[in-house]
Order: sequence, then C-alpha cells, then structure tokens
Amino acid sequence: MRLYAFGLLTLAGCAAIGATGSTAAPAQLRPDIGTFIGEMVERHGFTQTELEHVLGAAQFQPSIINAISKPATSKPWYEFRPLLVTPQRVTDGVAFWNSHVAVLERARREFGIPEEIIAAVIGVETNYGVQSGRHRVLDALTTLAFDYPKRAEFFRNELEHYLLMGREQRADILNIKGSYAGAIGIPQFMPSSYRRYAVDFDNDGKTDLSGSTADAIGSVANYLKSYGWETEQTVAVPALVNGEDYHQAVYSGSKPFYTVEEMRKLGVAPQAPISGDRQVTLIELENKSGNEHWLGFNNFFVITRYNRSVNYAMSVLQLAAEIRAARNLTLQ
Repeated sequence: MRLYAFGLLTLAGCAAIGATGSTAAPAQLRPDIGTFIGEMVERHGFTQTELEHVLGAAQFQPSIINAISKPATSKPWYEFRPLLVTPQRVTDGVAFWNSHVAVLERARREFGIPEEIIAAVIGVETNYGVQSGRHRVLDALTTLAFDYPKRAEFFRNELEHYLLMGREQRADILNIKGSYAGAIGIPQFMPSSYRRYAVDFDNDGKTDLSGSTADAIGSVANYLKSYGWETEQTVAVPALVNGEDYHQAVYSGSKPFYTVEEMRKLGVAPQAPISGDRQVTLIELENKSGNEHWLGFNNFFVITRYNRSVNYAMSVLQLAAEIRAARNLTLQ
C-alpha cells in the first residue's frame, strides 16, 4: 500500500487538525498534494506542517477507484431494486421508525419531511446505521482527489471541506470511517454537506452524524428541506407512454420543467389525476420485460440531490411507501 508521501511519519498528537504535537520531520509529498496544501494554507490559515502530517498519512486505495468506477446505481432497475427494497429492510424500517418515533415526528413538524422518507433515506444509505462504511475517509478522499481525474475537482473540494470540518470539530480525521466516496455517518453526508446541512438535533452541543441517530434524522430532514422539498406534495405517479416523442422528456438531471399537459402531447399519460399545469419529469426504469415509467414531481428531484441516480431516488420512494404501509398494518 503506497502513501502519498515518500516516507512514513510519526503521527502522535496529529490525529486532529490543529494538533501539532508531533516532532517528526515532514515527509516529501507528491507535488500535486504539495500544491493543494499551499492552497489550503493560503485560503484557510492552516499551517504547512500540520497538513503535511495529515496528508502524508493518507494511503492510496485501488479498491476505491474500482468501486467508484462501477457503482451499484448503474445496474438496471430490475437488478438494483431487489438489493434495497426487501422485506427485511422494510421490517427494519418499521423498527427504526418505532424506535425513533418522537424524533422523526419532530423532524416532520420542523422541516416538513415525512417520517417514512427520512427512514428510507437512512435505510438505503446505511441500513439504518448498521453499515456506515469501512474505508478511512482521509484515504477515500485523497485517493479520489489525486488519482481519479474524472472527478478530481469534486473530490479535492470535498477533501478541503473534510479538513475544515476536522478543524471546526476537533475531529479525529485520521480514523473516521465512511464510504468509498468519503461519505460519513448514519446518513452518509459528504464533508461539504456535513458542514452545510448537519444539525445538532439532540441538543447536546455537538453535531455527530456517526454517533447520534437524532442528529442524523434532523440532518436528513434539513438537507431535503434546504433543496426545496414541498410539504405534503406528491413525489411521483406511474405513467404510460405511447409513440416515440416521449424520449425527449426522459429525466436527464434537470429540475422538472415540462407540464403534465405538455407530457400528454408527447404521449405520456399519468395514471393518477394530476393537474395539467404541474411541472414533472419523465422517469424511465429498465425492467426485463420492458421499461417502466413514472412522472416525477419536484420532490422526486429533491431526492436526487442526495444521489443523482434515478434508481436511487425511486428505491427511496418505494421503500418509504412499503415502510409506511407495513407500519400502518401494525397499528390497526
């Protein structure tokens, strides 16, 4: 396993950004990492030595490159859905809701996000906090920032936020574990999202997305609300398509801008009564025996701000619906 610095470091006292107790001489860093450190020193007032200690400890992880090159969300819908919308995950989702009923209800009141949507996001992300990641976040972000050219700019920005987060929270950034993409905690927030949207929902004076389920719940709700979730509005409805014109309206990452009436003219028929002036996007899911279609509203687009994949957003929506239905049965 190679390091990003040429030579090993003694890291005692340097687990948190700002702790500079180590007397080890800095290792020789790769030039591109040295440039990054210089930018961080100039922009944010870090010291050269502390960042050399931290980034000198980062390890290149080829498994991370492999994982991000073949994400699960790239699977066709008929393969992806059974991975996440399962009877066990529905059962666990009901248990999660029941265990945190007061916190979820408060999140719904304060942010307008339904309990089942919050539970489903956490269920899809980490199986309700059980699987929050096994990679060192420092390794993941450094590997992707400097050895994954396709998205290097994005991950250098996230590495910048991670170092800032460490300084702000006095966090042990050498040992925090997360996903192969560097996402952290129960709701799998990237460092930039952690700094922008994480909230202290249990009011203990700190924001802890790894150890506090309440903070995770409140933070997911705050995230979705911040991206424009519309309270008590439809997320998506099934649709039928006819002809070929509908292809131009298939979701491509943009906020919904076609009206339902315009969709009808393209051969798309919603399978629910919807006002003709509502703005929607056409969702196409790949099944073995032909594609499945839905009309997604603003709230569907909001879920894709958590993960850009249509498969991801639809799995959240369907898991949420099954969690609510299963819980309602237990309450009868």
